[in-house]
Amino acid sequence: MARGRGGSPAGKRCCLGGRRKVEADLRPRVPRRPSPRLRGEAGRGAGERPPPYNSPMKKSDFHYELPLELIAQEPLPERSGSRMLVLPPGQAPPVDARIRQLGDWLRPGDLLVFNDTRVIPARLFGQKDTGGRVEILVERLLPGNRARAQLGASKPPKPGARIAIDAGGSAVVLAREGGFYDLQFEVGAALESWLLEAGRLPLPPYIRREPGRDDAERYQTVFAREAGAVAAPTAGLHFDEPLLADLRARGIGFGHVTLHVGAGTFQPVRSEDLHQHAMHSEWLNVGAALVSQVRRTREAGGRVVAVGTTVVRALESATVDGELHPFSGETSIFIFPGYRIGSVDALLTNFHLPESTLLMLVSAFAGRERILAAYTHAVRERYRFFSYGDAMLLLGDAFD
Repeated sequence: MARGRGGSPAGKRCCLGGRRKVEADLRPRVPRRPSPRLRGEAGRGAGERPPPYNSPMKKSDFHYELPLELIAQEPLPERSGSRMLVLPPGQAPPVDARIRQLGDWLRPGDLLVFNDTRVIPARLFGQKDTGGRVEILVERLLPGNRARAQLGASKPPKPGARIAIDAGGSAVVLAREGGFYDLQFEVGAALESWLLEAGRLPLPPYIRREPGRDDAERYQTVFAREAGAVAAPTAGLHFDEPLLADLRARGIGFGHVTLHVGAGTFQPVRSEDLHQHAMHSEWLNVGAALVSQVRRTREAGGRVVAVGTTVVRALESATVDGELHPFSGETSIFIFPGYRIGSVDALLTNFHLPESTLLMLVSAFAGRERILAAYTHAVRERYRFFSYGDAMLLLGDAFD
């Protein structure tokens, strides 16, 4: 787990994120979040309702066995050096390929949609007035040098408590809502700028090391521009300039959405009944330019390919009655089998944690049995898993 300047030494970390449990279940602890919204109504005042589909599936239906040594702890020397497991449409068997061959599976006029969010150095360490150590994970930047954050401490601080930050300045606890705290930072500069100097990169809890120099570059996509995420949109990490140039030369189009990935992306499903799970909320922006790109692509017979599950969440949240519209705001959409994804024709994604909401999302796209069979193949063929791992290309019926 990352440290702030002068933060807790290795082996004496605060409890935030559940890293000590990684080898037991690969999962951090979960704060409760708002219920999922109806498809196409996320952020549009629809209220918080159960998913509009009746799936009998349970959390345990998404379990698989993963040897710990297959969890990638470091990025490869080259971004585009990753392997890519292709899952064709229908019942065709998976194909072992390389990410550099992505263009071979596409055609001129197809549109790749990327998430251009940028990871902020969101992890800090400090000390309460009582002397207890505190770990801070900034979840969301708010106006007036305020932030929503998760706190790791032996005893939860109460409103009014002051935390002296190791890197300088302090944070005052204003309020608590569920597993999140509203903090007022007193740091003598704009919080986003200050974090660039004082914060540490929040590597995922299954990466069992401190962040190094390379992570500052490699845990960002090459097209990251909108600061606000606390986790990278990892499918985008495979793209470097040579791969982008190759795709561009093939006539593949590029579009962008922004979805600020929150710490909730690593949080486990607590309830065996998926309808009882409270999905985390994330901020997104689907702009008018991207909506026009998608419309033109479809009118010309091209396919829309999401680069990552975050792009699927963004596009589905901005879809109303089957039509994509510009939208900026919060989404707590929860996608699992029984939900029909209609905004994209293919999905490039990494391999996801057992029983995770991301594994459920890709199963909604390609089918649970096919996904779990493909994961069994990936384990047997020694693919690398999770954030710094290999990729998987899921092709829908439009690729028949």
